[in-house]
Amino acid sequence: MNGPFIAKNAMNGPFMARAGKSVARAKYARRMALDLSAAPSVRAHRGRGTALILLASVLSGTSGPLGKPAMTAGLSPEQVAAARITIAALILLIGVALVKPALLKVKPGEWRFLAAYGLIGVAGVQLTYFVAASRLPVGVAILLEFTSPVLIAFWVRFARKVRLPGLMWLGIALAMAGLALVAQVWQGLRLDGIGLLAGLGAAVCSAVYFLLGEHGVATRHPLGMVTWGMVIGAVAVCALAPPWTLPASVLTAPADFGRWHPPVWTLLVALALLPTVFAYITGITALQYVSASVASVLGLLEPVVTTVTAWLLLGETLTWIQLAGAVILLTGASIVQLNSPDRQVGLVSVATG
Repeated sequence: MNGPFIAKNAMNGPFMARAGKSVARAKYARRMALDLSAAPSVRAHRGRGTALILLASVLSGTSGPLGKPAMTAGLSPEQVAAARITIAALILLIGVALVKPALLKVKPGEWRFLAAYGLIGVAGVQLTYFVAASRLPVGVAILLEFTSPVLIAFWVRFARKVRLPGLMWLGIALAMAGLALVAQVWQGLRLDGIGLLAGLGAAVCSAVYFLLGEHGVATRHPLGMVTWGMVIGAVAVCALAPPWTLPASVLTAPADFGRWHPPVWTLLVALALLPTVFAYITGITALQYVSASVASVLGLLEPVVTTVTAWLLLGETLTWIQLAGAVILLTGASIVQLNSPDRQVGLVSVATG
């Protein structure tokens, strides 16, 4: 029945072939034009995401330099952590409730996850980090925390039974060698013992923060998850250091902050805003434009900012060997991040310190 149709098509074969090629060329030209017109937009978005991640890293890097003068003035690490998390939690809770209240809805089965996220990923990180920063140079404290990618790699290998690429093992070896240089192990660990343990504890809590965040963003918006994490973390830390125990005499006392001597309470407000609220929101926004793996590597700028800021404002310096160790450690952490077989870890990897 289709014979005449087939014959007609056979006779018109050369013409159809030429027409097909013309149509194909036209479609290709249109597609190329669209791609070329879209390229600047893609580059602009990527550039915007990169700029936002770098800004988030710079903001996060001010955490130690803002918190340590408050502790030097007389506040405990617990009080500084409580002030930071509580103020940030209130700002985020009110802001999200006004702008996107739907993000605050929680299913009954999610509270256990949010409790772990808030207690370990928020309260645990803040407490251990500030304990470390109170006993060590803040640059060393943040470097200890930034060994968390190595711990995540070990978790992926031994808990998830995922084979790690050879480059990841190289990155792990470099990170451990850099950590040894920072800690100056050949001189019998010249760092304060409690501070060293607290810094490594911050790395463990930070790794849990990333891993829980990886699980949570599969079903929740990051901003809603971070907000509830802050609220739960604030409740936990305030149980250790209730706000009414903050001495008014210390809050109004001048703090040593480089050339300036602002009241301690202004540093606490800045601590809640700059490296916490603004850094979290900026980092989450950036993840709309760049991949998590790129964001996590760019986020390694944070300890560099912390070290430089502490040197400029607090007069804290690292030895040349420790600086070399910092470069080696961050290089190793970068290699681990870029070669991770599970690129989703790190979706909310900004502003843990």
